[in-house]
Amino acid sequence: MPRISLGGWAEDAVGWLQSHLSWLFDAINTVLTGMYDGVNAALGAPGALFTAGILAVVAWWLRGLLAGVLAFAGLALIDSLGLWHQAMATLSLVLVASVITLVLAVPLGIWAARDRRVSGALRPVLDVMQTMPAFVYLIPGVMFFSIGPMPGLIATIVFSMPPGVRMTELGIRQVDGELVEAAKAFGTTPRDTLLRVQLPLALPTIMAGVNQVIMLALSMVVIAGMAGAGGLGEAVYAAVTQVNIGGGVESGLAVVVLAMYLDRMTGALGKRVSPLGRRASAKAAATAARRSPAFLSHRPGTAVAAVGVVVLALVAGGMHLVSDDGGRQSVAAGKNVGRGQSIKLGYFPWDEAVAATYLWQNVLEERGYKPDVKQLDPGPLYTALAQGKMDVQFDSWLPTTHKQYMDRYGDKLSDLGSWYGPTSLELTVPSYVKGVDSLADLKGKSAQFGGKIVGIESSAGMMGKLNDTVLKAYGLDGEYKVVSSSTSTMLAELDRAIKKKEPVVTTLWSPHWAYDKYDLKKLKDPKGAWGQGEQIHSVGKKDFAKDFPRVAQWVKDFKMSDKDLASLESAIQGGGKGKEKDSARRWLDARPGLVDKLAPVGT
Repeated sequence: MPRISLGGWAEDAVGWLQSHLSWLFDAINTVLTGMYDGVNAALGAPGALFTAGILAVVAWWLRGLLAGVLAFAGLALIDSLGLWHQAMATLSLVLVASVITLVLAVPLGIWAARDRRVSGALRPVLDVMQTMPAFVYLIPGVMFFSIGPMPGLIATIVFSMPPGVRMTELGIRQVDGELVEAAKAFGTTPRDTLLRVQLPLALPTIMAGVNQVIMLALSMVVIAGMAGAGGLGEAVYAAVTQVNIGGGVESGLAVVVLAMYLDRMTGALGKRVSPLGRRASAKAAATAARRSPAFLSHRPGTAVAAVGVVVLALVAGGMHLVSDDGGRQSVAAGKNVGRGQSIKLGYFPWDEAVAATYLWQNVLEERGYKPDVKQLDPGPLYTALAQGKMDVQFDSWLPTTHKQYMDRYGDKLSDLGSWYGPTSLELTVPSYVKGVDSLADLKGKSAQFGGKIVGIESSAGMMGKLNDTVLKAYGLDGEYKVVSSSTSTMLAELDRAIKKKEPVVTTLWSPHWAYDKYDLKKLKDPKGAWGQGEQIHSVGKKDFAKDFPRVAQWVKDFKMSDKDLASLESAIQGGGKGKEKDSARRWLDARPGLVDKLAPVGT
């Protein structure tokens, strides 16, 4: 069978849409980003405990005093974990995505319930929307809208819409046909039949669909975090890529608290707005009152709850005005060349990238800038730089590893020069693995290594070079399978194998702290399949030097020796996960005068 180039057609279609409908995507981006920013600002403005109090009052009104107390305790736990702002960003994304989804899904469900031809046409479309891997939606999302909340919003809307449509259609179809016929017999118009008969009776099923939409939207937060949406998804993603067990547990627990709150509140709201639900709720409340103290199930009236929310919001606003000091950090007048200018630093979780990025975050803060640091995969990061959504990143391996990105976006980027090199790419094995000293020695020994080579991110240029060139050069392409993972996962597998004295072969590169921590052998490359050593470059957006002339000059003059880079990487590794900035700060403080050397401001 001839190969169908469906992927090529899809790429051509995306390119055509980018060229001809960019104005439409810009308009959508403006509207949806404005909605997200507005909701996020509203949730973040009162302060953590006041917002928790407001949400607890809502829980008290919907489910009772016990639910309100538990809601406040759960939200306070999120604040105590230091994840409040991320949680509110996630809640904002879920709320905005859910509202947009329901605005689209409910009318479609009603239309499908009233016309079987529409229902038949929608069914395969909804099947594709729900079964297509959600990661796929991020690709056009990033291409059309760049990194940030928008790709996550689009992916969430598409993924969570099917249950909203289906449950709305199901609820209306389940309404007794005799009731509908009776309404028509009394001269009720189709519009009134829908609004006064079908929708009220279908409301419990529709609200179950609303609940499913919100839960599916919340399940997308990690995927949205991969595209730079921020929030708890970014925290979970960072923990996964860095094998940070503690951070993963904390951020995962915060997601669980939000999920339980939203699930319980939407379920209670469904009972509140539905006549049938109110009856069932009254019976359940009477039963609960007999089994537990009455005050635990007490629910205030709507007016009382509204007053409580307003009072908390007003008090929070007053305290915010009194305590607001502008959030400015103290910078010496002669060194405050940034004057609060924001600069976006991107990095992917490679050790030298982490080290250089957090080093420059500290340096730029000391010079009066406001650096915003964000972790992304290489593909989204280069796309964001090309679109001007990120300003600079410090880990472009050229001319080989990141060649594919420079070939694609080179005319939209600015190369700020090399700060370290030459590097080398290699496969490595522990020193206790005997008889394997070069790539050629791997031939015929796949069983010893389980037939696999542990790799890093599939999007890394090194992985393409390994699969397309290195394995073929040594006749290993049919014998070994390259397992894509992440840098941190590869290092965890290396650490596990060394502790058990098991044979393992992994991708690695120089410089890397692993060569200091473990006794490893770089497999020689007599055929030169890996190519020449590379230089690590800083790469900015096209107008970086125009927007940040001082910083551009500092970055162009930036150099690090192998000793200094290894020392900085080791300091960050020893400082622990989540403390990279503080570790880099301590490393800088131990070297008086280095900031003035990296970022001179003159006399």
